[in-house]
Amino acid sequence: MQPGFDDPVFDSQGVFRSVMFATAYPGRIQTLESPSTAPTPLSRAAAALCLTLADIDTPLWLDEATASSEVIAYLHFHCGARILREPGVAVRFAVLSDLGAMPPLSFFHPGDDAYPDRSTTLVVEVQSLTEGPKRRWTGPGIRGTLEIGIAGMPESFWSDWDLNRELYPRGVDVVFTCDRSVLGLPRTIKVES
Repeated sequence: MQPGFDDPVFDSQGVFRSVMFATAYPGRIQTLESPSTAPTPLSRAAAALCLTLADIDTPLWLDEATASSEVIAYLHFHCGARILREPGVAVRFAVLSDLGAMPPLSFFHPGDDAYPDRSTTLVVEVQSLTEGPKRRWTGPGIRGTLEIGIAGMPESFWSDWDLNRELYPRGVDVVFTCDRSVLGLPRTIKVES
C-alpha cells in the first residue's frame, strides 16, 4: 500500500485551502501538499484531493481507467471512500483520467434548484495545465480575461461546458489536476476559443 499524507490533518487542511483558492480564483494554478507517491493513474494532486475530500459519507465515482484495484484499495484504506458504480445524485466527486472516454457533463449530477451545491465536482487528470490550446476564460474571480491552455481535453468537453453554464445556479464544477498542481473551473466561468 502506498503511503498517504505524512500529516493527515495539516496536509488535508493545506490541500483544502489550495483547492478553495483555485476555485475562487479560476485559472490560477495551485501546487498542493501531496503524498510522495500515488497509485497509477492518479497524479499526486488527484490523490491529495481524494484524501482530503472523500470519506465514508462522501462517495466517489471513478472512470474505468482510474478504477484499478490499487486505486480502490488506496482510497478505501486512507480515507474510507465508498466507490459508486453509477454517478447518480449521491456522487459528490468524480475522478477521470481517460479523457478519450470522458462522458458528457450531463452524465453527472448538476444539483437541483433547492440545493445546487449538491452537484458533482469533477477531478480531471490532464497532460498539462499550460501546454494546450489557449482559451479565454472570463467570469467571477478573474480580472478581465485569462488565456488558459489545458492539454488533452476533448473538444466535446468545451461544447458541454457551454451547456453546463446555462444550468446556473446548477451545474458541475471541475478541478483539473496534473502532477502536484490543480486549476479550478467553476460553473460560473465562460470559456471561449
